[in-house]
Amino acid sequence: MKCKSIASRIGLGLGALVISIASVHAQVPLSTYMDSKGFIDVQALTCAQLANTYQEDADFLAVWYSGWYNGLAKKHFAHITRTKSGEHEVIVYCKAHPELKVIQAIDVLFKNEK
Repeated sequence: MKCKSIASRIGLGLGALVISIASVHAQVPLSTYMDSKGFIDVQALTCAQLANTYQEDADFLAVWYSGWYNGLAKKHFAHITRTKSGEHEVIVYCKAHPELKVIQAIDVLFKNEK
């Protein structure tokens, strides 16, 4: 009886810990980072912000950044699988480096690719 009581208290404690961790990393919509005119400064967006947004918002940003960088390089093609795998790499890198801006993370990954 005593062991069961301790086990249930530990279980409740672990449950509370899981809930508190989940709320610390709660996902927020991309619109959270808009200015008063509805724009997002993609050059100021941080890795922490990207990592804490919803997947569909991260997908949107991946396509946007891909288009932006391809436009700068005067490339006029889209490679869907490469964009998806690149997005995954950026998110993983951003989770490990939340203090960086997304464009800094992309820059590091581009340089590592060469």
